Amino acid sequence: MKISTLHSWDLTPTEAVALQRELAGRLDVKRSVKTCEFIAGADCSYNRFSPKLYCAVIVLRTSDWSIVETQGVVGESTFPYVPGLLSFREIPIVLQAFAKLEHCPDAVMCDGQGYAHPRRMGLACHLGLWLQIPTFGCAKTRLIGEHDDPAPDAGATTPLRDKGELIGQVVRTKNKTKPVYVSVGNLIDLASAVKLTLQSCCGYRIPEPTRQAHLHVNQMRLRDRLSEPEA
Repeated sequence: MKISTLHSWDLTPTEAVALQRELAGRLDVKRSVKTCEFIAGADCSYNRFSPKLYCAVIVLRTSDWSIVETQGVVGESTFPYVPGLLSFREIPIVLQAFAKLEHCPDAVMCDGQGYAHPRRMGLACHLGLWLQIPTFGCAKTRLIGEHDDPAPDAGATTPLRDKGELIGQVVRTKNKTKPVYVSVGNLIDLASAVKLTLQSCCGYRIPEPTRQAHLHVNQMRLRDRLSEPEA
């Protein structure tokens, strides 16, 4: 998959905040996604104070949710762990995994926030600007915003708002389980993001694209740990 360069990663946290504010103005969050044959799930894992990162990107066929491609990368980040700036730590290695893909997905689901971010530039937004394909976030926890609790049945939703602005939807993906937090990234509207989230639920709380990516990341970490020489 070919990826064009959006900006340099050689930034201080202060410069990163300024760049987030600039990039937020470039987002397109009003496009309806009509068809999606392949959807990718992306997940990144690391210890907070370790520079070593593990990333997995899984491409699934939406007709039967079979895995058509898996790519994983292990690398290091030079950007510090700063809440609100995690995309600057994670996206460089995520892009390495996407660059290895032979199947270009029609949409990307990220395990993290998108527009539901203090500067409206969560990981899914930032990644979407780099990839220039529909991208959205499906987070397990809330970062900002207020909401009512959705009804207990799968498929129930309730708006997530920050200072009156709609920034996402709280989505119940399985009966009587904790909801997930869906927000747009780039080149997609919120209705499409919620629809793809619910369509990709296969009996679990976490939708299949990010669930499979998370499982693969855990396998990568386990293999890495088992390969380390004993002290």
